[in-house]
Amino acid sequence: MTLECRYKRRFDLREFYGAAVLLPPAIAALAANRRHRALDRRALERIMLAVTEVNGCPACSWAHTHMALREGMSGEEISALLSGDGTMVPPEEAVGVVFAQHYADSRAHPDRRAYDAVVDEYGPERARTVLAASHVMLVGNMYGIPYSAFVSRLQGRPYADSTLAYELGMQAAGPLVLPLALVHGVLRWAAGAPAARFALT
Repeated sequence: MTLECRYKRRFDLREFYGAAVLLPPAIAALAANRRHRALDRRALERIMLAVTEVNGCPACSWAHTHMALREGMSGEEISALLSGDGTMVPPEEAVGVVFAQHYADSRAHPDRRAYDAVVDEYGPERARTVLAASHVMLVGNMYGIPYSAFVSRLQGRPYADSTLAYELGMQAAGPLVLPLALVHGVLRWAAGAPAARFALT
């Protein structure tokens, strides 16, 4: 019996560009976190694993499993997170992990009230770090999902709902689009635009 590979989530180039525009403030927030340690590495990995579980990126799951193991997380906890089971998440990190899942599920357009709950729970600095980690992982998933599909194709297991043109197109266009999006993002950030696009209510 052959296991049929399918996308759990699929993103297009327009979504990739729109998300990449928000990378500069996210990268800055994660850089600030390295200096101030608002969130430790394990907490960041829990957030990133939660995002990649929602989106279903095999390449990102593999990479962040290795990172989480290096941070001392158990295989059992990592497996639980990658199956959507948050029962092993430390209670003090649950709000951040649930927000990360919501961020991924909303395709980078979270409900403002959900983010406000993170701010209320952790304060502005830690909330910015949760948002940033969620966003950086989401952008990684957008690029990693078609890459994973292409690798699976090379191994003789093409995704049933994918095409070679999509997989190669995203891989080729991503590096071309990213610099333009980053310049756009820096200008947008310098003009005082918000670091997230919240859902319209």
